[in-house]
Amino acid sequence: MDTDRDEFYMREAIREARTAASEGEVPIGAVVVCRDRVIARGHNLTETLHDPTAHAEMIALTAATEALGGKYLNSCTLYVTVEPCPMCAAALNWAQISAIVYGAQDPRRGFTLYSPSLLHPKTIVRSDVLSDECSRMVTDFFKNQR
Repeated sequence: MDTDRDEFYMREAIREARTAASEGEVPIGAVVVCRDRVIARGHNLTETLHDPTAHAEMIALTAATEALGGKYLNSCTLYVTVEPCPMCAAALNWAQISAIVYGAQDPRRGFTLYSPSLLHPKTIVRSDVLSDECSRMVTDFFKNQR
């Protein structure tokens, strides 16, 4: 595991999360990295698009497959600020993503609540990368909504 690399790319995902917050969206951001290069970015757009499936991961996944010209991401890593939900995990399974690195855990809606895993058997998962910062963004967002 390369902690410096994971933190570098997680900061890119955090930038996307900040963009989401500035647009009134839940601040979750994602980037897809392939061969040490960001090939796709995404942040929550569920409010903007009136689409419950427009999660940061789904936006980044679509952009990444478009960038690569194919539906498989088996040489790519997704960095996302919050643990993916089951819907996103299943989509990432179909894309055969190589690795998922996330910041904050989602103990109520995260994919890790489910067994057997919703991910592709070869997908590597790393968690808790800059988790305090990632968690704080979401917590602060909802505090300010009240």
